This record gives sequence, structure tokens and C-alpha cells, in this order.
Amino acid sequence: MDDTTRRRRSEFFDAEESSRFAFPAVGDERTLLVHVLAAQRATLELKCTGLDTELARRPVEPSTLSLLGLVRHLADVERRWFRTVLAGQNASPRFSSTENPDGDFDGAAPDPEVIVGAWRAWHEEVAFADAYVAAAPHLDVEGHDSWRGRVSLRWVLIHMIEEYARHNGHADLLRERIDGARGM
Repeated sequence: MDDTTRRRRSEFFDAEESSRFAFPAVGDERTLLVHVLAAQRATLELKCTGLDTELARRPVEPSTLSLLGLVRHLADVERRWFRTVLAGQNASPRFSSTENPDGDFDGAAPDPEVIVGAWRAWHEEVAFADAYVAAAPHLDVEGHDSWRGRVSLRWVLIHMIEEYARHNGHADLLRERIDGARGM
């Protein structure tokens, strides 16, 4: 295939990475939601692969978006929906606050400790969410959110898929601006 007929996807993804979406397309609702969310999470990680301090680069001025900011933001989002809303824990956001609502993005600095801390936080929150979902007796488990009111685990899983899909679109564009790598 010459450069004029190559698809954007083939420039960034090889057969190994496409295994993110190799799960069955039929099955019970919980299984499908969990697999689709896992694929979206893996996509975020893939968009950040091979970058170090470049993760904090904000290549689309005047936007404050960066790949590292997205990792930090999604760690806070995971924490909010699974720990605070569904599990009822008193868990403050890790990177943002009432005083600094954009701390997840604004605090994304090209410092190796900041980067390691962001990935650690994200992995911890994903692990908590996965354990919570696995232990939940059904998808109708409810929590209370100050924004939405009563929410079910089903709704939270759908919302998380939407949240990752939207931000993975941002990550596509950010990554392409950083080093030219293009994906779907």
C-alpha cells in the first residue's frame, strides 16, 4: 500500500494494539460495557505511549489541554464516579479542587514525578473502579450525585465510555501535533 492509499489508522496501530477491540460483540450487558470501557482506557494509554515529558506539552494554543492533563482529569473522573458517587466514599479529587477546578490540566507539568504520580493515580482509580464493578451484584446499583441525582452503575459505565471516547478524540489531535503520530 503506498502513502496515498494508507489509512490513518495504519500509521499508529498495528495488529497487537488492535487487540484492544478483539472482545466478543455479543454477550450480557455488563460484560460488553466493561470490555468497551477497558478498550477506551487502553486507547488513552496507547495515545501516550513513547512519550515522557512531552505528555505535558500543550500543542494547540491557547488550549490548556495536554495528554498528561487528560490522564490527570480521567483519574479524577474515575475517582468521582466510582469512589464518591457509587461507593459513597468521601474521596476528594486528586488533581482539581473547588479553589482550582482546572488543577488537573493546569498542574500537568513536564516533571517526571508529576508524570509518574498521574499514571499511578490513574491506575489506582481504574483498579478501584474495576473491582467495584466486579463486586456489584447488578447494574442497577445506585449512588447519588450532586449533579445528576440518582445514578445507576449502568449509567456510570455508559457515561465513562462517553467520557473516554470524547477525550480520546482530543488525545488523537494532541498526539498528532506533538510528533505526527496519527490514529483513529
